[in-house]
Parts: sequence; C-alpha cells; structure tokens
Amino acid sequence: MTSSPRLHAPSSRPREAPISAGEALHRLREGNDRFAQNVRSVDTMLSQSARSALVAAQSPIAIVLSCSDARVPAELVFDQGLGDLFVVRVAGNVIAPTLVGSVEYAVAAFGTALVVVMGHTHCGAIAATLDWITARGPLPSEAIHEIVTRIRPAVEQARRPGLDRAAILAAATRADVRASVRELSQSGSLVEMAARGDLVIVGAEYSLATGAVDFFDQVPT
Repeated sequence: MTSSPRLHAPSSRPREAPISAGEALHRLREGNDRFAQNVRSVDTMLSQSARSALVAAQSPIAIVLSCSDARVPAELVFDQGLGDLFVVRVAGNVIAPTLVGSVEYAVAAFGTALVVVMGHTHCGAIAATLDWITARGPLPSEAIHEIVTRIRPAVEQARRPGLDRAAILAAATRADVRASVRELSQSGSLVEMAARGDLVIVGAEYSLATGAVDFFDQVPT
C-alpha cells in the first residue's frame, strides 16, 4: 500500500524579490529531498488569497527546461507551488530558438538567476533516437525528425564499443543535458549574464525509480 504524502512545515520565505542562484538551488534540493521521501510542504498548498495575489505578478525562483514526459512534472519533483517555477518543456529537453526565447524572457522579466536543464532516466526521446540511428527507419513526422536530429549528437557520443543499450541510453541522457546547458550558455542575451555571474545554468537528471534529482553539470561549488 502506498503511503500518503506527509506534510512539511512552511518556510515563511519572502517572494517579492528575486533570489540568488545559490539560494534557488538550495530550495530545489530541499524540495526534491521532500518529494523523494514522500513529504509535501504546506507552502505548495495555496489559499484563494494566495492564488489571487499571483494574478498580478509572479516571481519564479528558477527556470526549469525539462522533458515533456508525463512522469517528470517539475513542480512536483521539486515540491514547489504555483508561481515558484517557470517551466519550459519539450521532448528530450532539447534547445530550439523558441525555447531559448522563453528562457530569455523569464530571465529578463522576472530576474530569475537559475536555469536548470533536467533530463531523466528512461527517456523515450533518447531511446527513439538510438533506435532511429540503429535501424534508420522512417519517423512519423518532420516535427519528430527535428527533435531526433537535435538529440542525435548526444546519442552518437554515447555509442562506444562494449556498451550495452542501457549504458548507452544512460550516457546519452547526460550528454544530451550537457549539450543543452552548453547551447543555452552560448545563446543570445544569456551569454553576457552567465559570464558576469548574474545567471547560473546547471544540468540535472531525474531518476524515475527513486524520485531523486542529481545536479551534475556546471553546479557552483
């Protein structure tokens, strides 16, 4: 029998001003620890008055670029509430101009200092790309072909002699995240902000099995 989520005491955190990337990362880690332990913060349970306040403005603590997979909802994974995260989702967490624009908008409009590119284990987009590279069969549409094409370099990088399919997929997932972090860091107005230290872009991987997020790329020490 699955136990019901336990409640965690509220943090009474301020929401008006942007917070540092380090503080945002700390809150995401704390929230994910709660999620992985089946604990839910009461901060995520908003009253009608709190929802009404969000109509006028938002102040997300982090921008999360993640896969569209239904098993990876960022707000739940990090135990955050309405208005806490600015989430951009696309299959394979790949980078395209419109997605870069969404990130640039959030940084400029809200002063959010942390961007998290989050892949996950057992990613269907990564697996489909490996299958396509191996079999060279037709893809259902040009749009899907565009996604697979963007993921392909990471999968090719992961295909090393002696690795079985599971190992290739695991390596490709992380290579794909690193590629997206690198591309975002070199994109448009984000370049100068990252160089000045006003913006931190990190890579992470979510485990479907454990519920834990591993921040593994470009994480500040």
